[in-house]
Amino acid sequence: MVGNDGAMAPTDLSTLPLRTSPGRRLPQLFVGLALYGFSTGLQIKAALGLAPWDVLHDALHKLLGVSFGTVTAAVSLVVLLCWIPIKQRPGVGTISNVLLVSTSIDLTLAVVPTPSNMFTRIVLMIAAVALNGLATAAYIGVRLGPGPRDGLMTGISARTGYAIRWVRTAIEIIVLATGWLLGGSVGVGTVIYALAIGPLAQMFLPMVTWRPRAEVKVGH
Repeated sequence: MVGNDGAMAPTDLSTLPLRTSPGRRLPQLFVGLALYGFSTGLQIKAALGLAPWDVLHDALHKLLGVSFGTVTAAVSLVVLLCWIPIKQRPGVGTISNVLLVSTSIDLTLAVVPTPSNMFTRIVLMIAAVALNGLATAAYIGVRLGPGPRDGLMTGISARTGYAIRWVRTAIEIIVLATGWLLGGSVGVGTVIYALAIGPLAQMFLPMVTWRPRAEVKVGH
């Protein structure tokens, strides 16, 4: 997900079995996913524009009248169906992503007050993007399987031979355009997220990526 130009090779983020250090990896996975949902909730509260996929979620949330988290989980399940033709397999991280992110979003929206002024909204938006970058790195770094949307991207890339960055760009443009046409929230926050999330995740990844001792020894 992080792109091929960073310091870490794609193989460094390959999925590893759950039996390998679950006591170390599962807590990071759960905290990372909860933080991802929390940061998404903050960006929704800021009301300055959402991430591309969340623009679509927002549009469907408004059209269907169900909670934002419910829509997020439902879209995740639909995306997982798209894994079948590209022969992707879900991991513990994939299933946990569907459950924890959606729950965390709805909980955040229920307990975090709506900001009353522009300054607070800007602070919320900046904090949301920064925390989302950390959360993205945290849950990818435990190597327990990609989220539904990340798996779709990597699966299409593997099947077509196109670089991940181009596949991701194409998917997010389609998703963003669809969400915007359906009435999702697009704004300066959308642009900031799109520009910042990749570099932020790349910056945090070396700090939180779990590596077996054998890999660490080889690396040194």
